[in-house]
Amino acid sequence: MVTPSILTGRVFLARDAIASGLLTPDRLRSRSWQRLFRGVYADASLDVTPTIRFAAVVAFLGPPGATIAGRSAATLLGAQLGGPADPVELLIPSSALPCRHAGIVVHRGSLAEADRVEHGRIPVTSPARTCWDLACWLDPVECVVWMDRLLALGRVTAPELAALLDHRGLSGERGTRRFEKALSLVDRRAESPQESRLRVRLTLGGLRPPAVQHAIYDANGRFVARVDLAWPERRVAIEYDGLWHVGSPAQVHADRRRLSALASLGWTVLVVTSQRLRDDLPGLARELRAALRLR
Repeated sequence: MVTPSILTGRVFLARDAIASGLLTPDRLRSRSWQRLFRGVYADASLDVTPTIRFAAVVAFLGPPGATIAGRSAATLLGAQLGGPADPVELLIPSSALPCRHAGIVVHRGSLAEADRVEHGRIPVTSPARTCWDLACWLDPVECVVWMDRLLALGRVTAPELAALLDHRGLSGERGTRRFEKALSLVDRRAESPQESRLRVRLTLGGLRPPAVQHAIYDANGRFVARVDLAWPERRVAIEYDGLWHVGSPAQVHADRRRLSALASLGWTVLVVTSQRLRDDLPGLARELRAALRLR
């Protein structure tokens, strides 16, 4: 079956391709094409990236003024934390007609011109507005995970977010309290989503916020280690298991030496696995509180 050259490597509306005689309904169901959304198809040879999906939604499915927002906006801005098939988040004007499609999450609201930028030719919320929306739409832990990443990438700065809070807070805008809470929890030094989740969940559980990516030196000023989370005045630290992995004998040896060096300086280090973060955070919190009391 010969692929129409005009559709090679392209994303298109099925109804347009059929109406123009390029394809028939039967040919559209062949392996030559891949379905992105209802009525939206692409050449099967095309590597469909999140950016291509976002562009397709804005071009073919969103109403005028539709803008990529939320986690999708954060993804366009470089925070690659989601999956390739995650729903596309779209912000549309409050007055726009309903936009209901599988694979698309629609939010309604106003968007100032300054809150809308372009990524390539795709309209997307600005980094600061994206953070505001994340705080409004996600739970406190997940919004901080995404905001930590945007801060770490330099897409937005803490002073910019503080200025946004001042500006919107003056008018008592809905979402101000959620954004203020998120802003009190973010830290651009976080190096992984799981590290952010661990830190925020412990803090929301009542523990004092830890130092992030804390460097430890010996009495002579020589660098010993950098730990994920630390309470320096108590010499208690937490390491997420991504750094304490089982690898080559040389890596295991280096990890053990590092742990021994910290112990020799009087540090207590708790190593947290992904399973424990998922299933036993209360138990971890009890151990951490006990370690802090002992020190």
